[in-house]
Amino acid sequence: MLPDSQRRSLEELAEDLDLSSGDSRAKRSAFWAMLSLSGVIAAGGVITDSTATVIGAMIIAPLSTPIMGVALGSVQRRRNGAARLVLFACLLVVALGAVFSVVLPDHYALLGNSQVASRTSPGLMDLVAALATGFAGAVALARRDVAAVLPGVAIAISLVPPLVVAGVCLGRLEGWLALGALVLFLSNLFALVFGGMVVFAALGYGRGEVRAPGRPARRAYVAMSLLFAVVFVPLAANTALTLLLDVWRGKAKEAAEQWLADVPGASVTVVDTTSRTMRIHVRLPGELPPVGGLLDRLAGQLPDGVPVLVEVERGRLVDAGRVGG
Repeated sequence: MLPDSQRRSLEELAEDLDLSSGDSRAKRSAFWAMLSLSGVIAAGGVITDSTATVIGAMIIAPLSTPIMGVALGSVQRRRNGAARLVLFACLLVVALGAVFSVVLPDHYALLGNSQVASRTSPGLMDLVAALATGFAGAVALARRDVAAVLPGVAIAISLVPPLVVAGVCLGRLEGWLALGALVLFLSNLFALVFGGMVVFAALGYGRGEVRAPGRPARRAYVAMSLLFAVVFVPLAANTALTLLLDVWRGKAKEAAEQWLADVPGASVTVVDTTSRTMRIHVRLPGELPPVGGLLDRLAGQLPDGVPVLVEVERGRLVDAGRVGG
């Protein structure tokens, strides 16, 4: 995996990942400047639902540097301040998202924004992809000849955008959606640390010098297991809930078809779920019938409190309320 001729020295790796080493003042000023700018760019991309803008924020976001610094410090069994730096960086980006949320109109449907909807309901496959990205990032950092893949790694691992989405959702007082975005970020965070610890330990980056490749220390195994459990449990639970929502989706479609049965030319095109919200897409030539009839038919078919959104073909969203409410 890493020929000796391409292996970076521990000093080189620490120089890149430890912001407290060398010219720490210059490193930290660059880090906070780029993080703030990437947060603003990501917030603009989320608010305007622009995928290209969000990708631009991913490319310049420096948050993966201290995260990999946490992995290296764990393998070396020493503190380098990276964990504290990551915490403050997360708070800054969430705050930026909350500030930008004030520009949204009062009745703005967050789930109608693809940048928000895609980052508020993570599952196990998100964890699998994040783990692979963590391994790729660690290998790229340890090798001199594959540094060109780092921008691709930055795009693949979503760090700043989920934090911005969490801030936007908190600013709109949508705590459940914010929690989903935070879970996505934490899964990516722990996957990066997990992948970095495995690769750095396997390559022999130990305390003080590069040792012969070997197995991580027992404490590293325990820490990696805990990190895996922390992200696996909520993502597995969300995946199981998603499967259950598939069953409810079928019941919702049947109820919606009965609701529109008396409207000539009306049909239900698709029913999907995003962040535990039932979205019913309908096509009809005239006005939408009262949504109360739909909720009456859904009562007993779906659990009470499930949010329901009806999307008309022309793109208008109607908040139907909550089942049983």
